[in-house]
Amino acid sequence: MAMYNYQIDGNVAIVTMNNGENRFSIDSVREFKALLDEIEGQTKVNALVTVSAHEKIWSNGIDLDWLLPKVQKEGLNAMNHFLVEMYKLFRRLLSMPMPTVAAINGHAFAGGAFLALSHDFRFMRGDRGWLCLPEVDLGIPLGPVFMAITRQNVPNFLLYEMQYTARRMTAQECEAHHLIMKACPLEKLMEESVAFAKKLNKGREIMQKMKLETLAPIITVIDEEIAKLSA
Repeated sequence: MAMYNYQIDGNVAIVTMNNGENRFSIDSVREFKALLDEIEGQTKVNALVTVSAHEKIWSNGIDLDWLLPKVQKEGLNAMNHFLVEMYKLFRRLLSMPMPTVAAINGHAFAGGAFLALSHDFRFMRGDRGWLCLPEVDLGIPLGPVFMAITRQNVPNFLLYEMQYTARRMTAQECEAHHLIMKACPLEKLMEESVAFAKKLNKGREIMQKMKLETLAPIITVIDEEIAKLSA
């Protein structure tokens, strides 16, 4: 089975992440980006919804079990190469010429939380699953790219708490702080996410222009980090 696939429902592309816990490796981020390229280039949809095939996890972020041994064996260049590819994925998602909706049907941890926050809108199952930034417990700073993405969506007082304490945010807490549009029963999550996406029936051209204007500070940070790591 492919790591990612999609189906078309009206004007919406529904992307399913099939890669287990949907952790990021160089192959997985490249395949995800290629899928987004295909959706933009070979379909006429003007909205996108992302969901996980895993029953408990939406995305658990970077696959450290893959990355750390690779860096230990190949050196810092391997880390930089992976970060460049991962940042390209996030840039691609942020700049898609259509509204994007994360249907968070399980835990979204670390890089998975940033993936969710890189969507324009988020819905979340209400009965289980956390949005969490656990990097403080892993000894890993967020870095400029993920900090820029988080600041776009999370008010400073909450960002400090999430970042410094690794607080696990429930769907109800996320809704209260406007991190998500709505906490839904699991059986209604996709129905509500797709229905919302279908109403976002806007032209690609205007959406592209608006996104590039609105997200220019984040995209600039990503481009600068990519250039730095590629030098």
